[in-house]
Amino acid sequence: MRFMILVKATADSEAGVMPTEQLFAEMGAFNEELVKAGIMQSGDGLKPSSKGARVRFSGKDRKVIDGPFAETKELVAGFWIWECKSLAEAIEWVKRCPNPMPGESEIEIRPFYEAEDFGETFTPELREQEERLRRQLEAKS
Repeated sequence: MRFMILVKATADSEAGVMPTEQLFAEMGAFNEELVKAGIMQSGDGLKPSSKGARVRFSGKDRKVIDGPFAETKELVAGFWIWECKSLAEAIEWVKRCPNPMPGESEIEIRPFYEAEDFGETFTPELREQEERLRRQLEAKS
């Protein structure tokens, strides 16, 4: 099962406070463990929401909203994509993670949808299209 592991933002991360050298080293060691175990597929930190934008959809209308965004607790400061056997395994790995922020912080674990989750609406033609796009993306890597 694939999971997205979301590191929640804090007031410090939204203010652009950079991690300490020690935290970089601890996270680097943790990421090495993840890679060696075959868990980590991708991961990165995100700049503060002040550097980003949102696009709000209403029917055919689109409205661009420039950051920063007010609700820090709802923002993401970084992510990993992991391949784990189960949610329980992903939880165990997150529990081993260094605290990603000074003080209190939170990491959210969300499973990706798999093709079988969509049932009949995900037709063989749509599955083939999805596989073709995945192969094209992998070829670029």
